[in-house]
Amino acid sequence: MIYLELIQAIMTKKVYIKSKDMEAVMNNFLFYAHGGSKNHGCEALVRSTCKVLKLDKQDVALFSMEETEDYKYGLNNICEIQPHNAEFKRFSPTHLWLLLKYLITKNKEIYFEFTYKNIIKNFGNNAIALSIGGDNYCYDSFIERLIFLNRTARKRGTKTVLWGCSVEPNLLENPEIVEDLKRYSLINARESLTYNELIKAGITKNTKLYPDPAFQLDMVELPLPEGFVEGKTIGINVSPLIAEYEKVKGSTMKNYDTLLQYIIDNTDLQIALVPHVVWDNNNDLTPLTKLFEKFKHTGRVILLGDNNCMELKGFISRLRMLIAARTHATVAAYSTCVPTLVVGYSIKAKGIANDIFGTYENYVIPVQTLANEDDLINAFKWLYNNEDSIRKHLQDFMPAYKAKSLDASKEIQNLVQEK
Repeated sequence: MIYLELIQAIMTKKVYIKSKDMEAVMNNFLFYAHGGSKNHGCEALVRSTCKVLKLDKQDVALFSMEETEDYKYGLNNICEIQPHNAEFKRFSPTHLWLLLKYLITKNKEIYFEFTYKNIIKNFGNNAIALSIGGDNYCYDSFIERLIFLNRTARKRGTKTVLWGCSVEPNLLENPEIVEDLKRYSLINARESLTYNELIKAGITKNTKLYPDPAFQLDMVELPLPEGFVEGKTIGINVSPLIAEYEKVKGSTMKNYDTLLQYIIDNTDLQIALVPHVVWDNNNDLTPLTKLFEKFKHTGRVILLGDNNCMELKGFISRLRMLIAARTHATVAAYSTCVPTLVVGYSIKAKGIANDIFGTYENYVIPVQTLANEDDLINAFKWLYNNEDSIRKHLQDFMPAYKAKSLDASKEIQNLVQEK
């Protein structure tokens, strides 16, 4: 895998900018495995975690894979941003040395030790390191690196936390992953389906259950754009990622097409298309723009632009209902008592809905089940017919549930006191 990455850098002529060796930063909390704020769920986790733990800027070093994104959306105002990966120029002595050494030893950790040296320098007895990406253990593409960082941190005396996480159950069939998870000083599962699977796998010593910290995210209300009528607008979010999980090719977008047409034909509601991730290679605006172009002639559909996570929450809070694929778009809706249907593909969607409603049936429609073009319409009809009772449940349930996410700070305080 590492060999292929290095060869790919040569073949694609990818240019790396050589980083100067960094001195260790003097922060008590290290946030790592942060992909960048163009994923506004990642941004929300950083902002809400700083709020929940009551951390000031000088307390936190955020090791980011996309520093420019975090500056763009203002995370530099609440934490010190550091590069997650050390980089190198193509064909540089460092590049060739790493490639040669890997070819000789076949040891991936040679690559990891160089790539993550900026983080490793900060591991020590006075630090607490939070793996901040909530669903990093939902996919196997990054896990080798997470295992390396967790093991390296623990060897150096750093307490590690898997923070606000979901974990796909099939990954727990891998003994190496189970051993890695047992190594964390604290695991904060954000929903009970993950928590129960961790306990069942024997990961019991330091596993706790608290709601996603983003339920505490602050909100900014910008002026509503023309065509967005507060309380009379349905929000629609689509992720390019969910198409990878569909069983019938093209079924996801076909279902969204027919849903928008149904709403236009059978209700007097407006439709706001809401992007929540805008990475170049995984951009909600790509499918949402296609929907907008198809239906803009109706005068009933608007496309929101890119905003930070607090501003997006402000828009979402003024929707009548939301149909969304992105987890933290749904968290913004739930937390502001907006009835929500999740087009899900993993344990996190089911787990969060199950904890809020006691079931995920009718609240989550797995993208894998979208076989007929009216499947999403039928799921929407149930939401539409039950919206008042759903909203009332959220209004009654959310205050105590959101307060529980603040209680997670007690677990971190216990780690601090153990140091």
